[in-house]
Amino acid sequence: MPTASTYRRFEVLRSLWPWLPLWTVVALVAIFSHGPMPLFSTRTLAVAWEMWRDHSWLVPHINGEPYSEKVPLLFWLIHAGWFVFGVNDAWPRVLEVIFGCVQLVQLSVLARRLFPDRPWVSKAAPWMLLALCYAFLFGLQIMYEVLLADCVLGALLCLTPALRRAEPRWFLFGLLIGAGLLTKGPVMLLHIMFPWLLGPWWNDWAREHRGRWYGRGVLAVLLGFVLLAAWAVPAGFAGGDAYRHRLFFTQTAARVLNGAQPAQAQSLQSHPHWFGWYLVWLPMLLFPFTAWPRAWVAVGSLRKPLEGGLRFALCWLLPSFLLFSVISGKQWYYLLPEFGGWMLLLAGAIAVLRERNAKLAENYWLGSWALGAGSIVFAGLLFALPYLTLGHALHNEWIEGASPYSRTFSVAFLLLGCLLLVRGRGETRRVAVAGLLGSLALNTLFTLTLWHKYDLSPTITLISAAQADHHPIAYEGNYEGQFHFAGRLADPIAELRDGMALQTFAKEHPDGLIITHPDNLDASALRYALLAQPFRSSWLVVWSAPTVAALRAGHTPSEPAQAPRVFPAPTTAQYHSQS
Repeated sequence: MPTASTYRRFEVLRSLWPWLPLWTVVALVAIFSHGPMPLFSTRTLAVAWEMWRDHSWLVPHINGEPYSEKVPLLFWLIHAGWFVFGVNDAWPRVLEVIFGCVQLVQLSVLARRLFPDRPWVSKAAPWMLLALCYAFLFGLQIMYEVLLADCVLGALLCLTPALRRAEPRWFLFGLLIGAGLLTKGPVMLLHIMFPWLLGPWWNDWAREHRGRWYGRGVLAVLLGFVLLAAWAVPAGFAGGDAYRHRLFFTQTAARVLNGAQPAQAQSLQSHPHWFGWYLVWLPMLLFPFTAWPRAWVAVGSLRKPLEGGLRFALCWLLPSFLLFSVISGKQWYYLLPEFGGWMLLLAGAIAVLRERNAKLAENYWLGSWALGAGSIVFAGLLFALPYLTLGHALHNEWIEGASPYSRTFSVAFLLLGCLLLVRGRGETRRVAVAGLLGSLALNTLFTLTLWHKYDLSPTITLISAAQADHHPIAYEGNYEGQFHFAGRLADPIAELRDGMALQTFAKEHPDGLIITHPDNLDASALRYALLAQPFRSSWLVVWSAPTVAALRAGHTPSEPAQAPRVFPAPTTAQYHSQS
């Protein structure tokens, strides 16, 4: 006879159906439809590979140098799978899908705790999160933000009252802060500190026990930093003075304050943007819900007194959004851990609207018809794309590349548009399914038509064989590890910052190879290079070092033994700008 605990476990599992298996299958199909993406995924894999190759478990390395940009938890998790399955790129991708699944489950549990009298919110919130197009597509990258989002949601779950325990789980809170710090560094605190600092506004226990709330919270934060220091201090000494200075000071300051990076320091990934940059891009980041009229009406109709779950979401989102806007360094994916909070706020607002104003909650003209109409218009554009490119009405290599399959995918977006025009119950799920499948369709279209611009296999095959034969390799410009993992390279690639460095490398290594990154192929590349392939909107060209040095010096090199290999054949648009 089933017990009460068995029944509760069954109910928990049933609540995950069908959104968790649906998202898992779609994410696995999408993430394995093409290889790891340069430069996001390939850089992460390069660091993990060099740590693994050199048994450098403490200090991350890239291209033979200590890598201060990131902390090691993600790399350690990748290594854990490699210990079991061997070195491969499948495990890191499966790991990202696992992170995404955990995030969805955490959001569902968080919604259940914060809205105990509104079970619809815990059902709707994960549907909404899986519908976000940008979050889904970025989640296909082997990066740190989805793991960070898991740490953030886990830490916030520790602060929320459970059914049988009102006091936060402070020790677990500290452990998850430490995990977040070991995933992305001190930015972890920016994601979780406002729900804690403003706890008495949304949490009854915090309001009644302010001393313990803040005192034990401080101890939990200190525990998190102890975990970070347990790695950072020995790593700082093992990595050397320059690495230690960048790890503890420069790399964080450069992101927070524009201009904090010393001029003589090696370039850091600070990504400065103006104060309102996030606000401008927020509609894109939260699409498709920013194009759903009912979402705007639900949030706009919120009135005091707000219930605890809504107050929690506002405590989390508004101060953190303002703080991230003040910080100089900005990237779209920096806000990824807050996406669950936005969906929590939206689901709670819609639940309130359904209760207080059923007429607005069911009004068709506030529904998903706008998204449906937009999808149908997009389907029409995809269907017309071959005609537009054939007549040169649109002259762009990306559009030309997508046109061979665009009519097929126009059918998919037409069907999704029709789904969004349907009336009746289940509108939130229809929006979610359309958003998820639309993202999958875009990813598949990209794979079929444009992935060859990101597939570095031809170059990697050549330089991997050359390095195995002890030929030195150099890259003109900033090398970001994009060849190291796939090529299983054992030696660093030299970076050539100027023409003199190129000439010096060619003189010292007459048997070496040099990789350049021109915007277009010119006649000399088509005559003298060893290999050329498209990469994003430009090209990668591999040369014999003496050949490119002679060309740069204005001399005519000797004729190569064979013509360059070009992958694939260039399109008309790629050569048009040269004429």
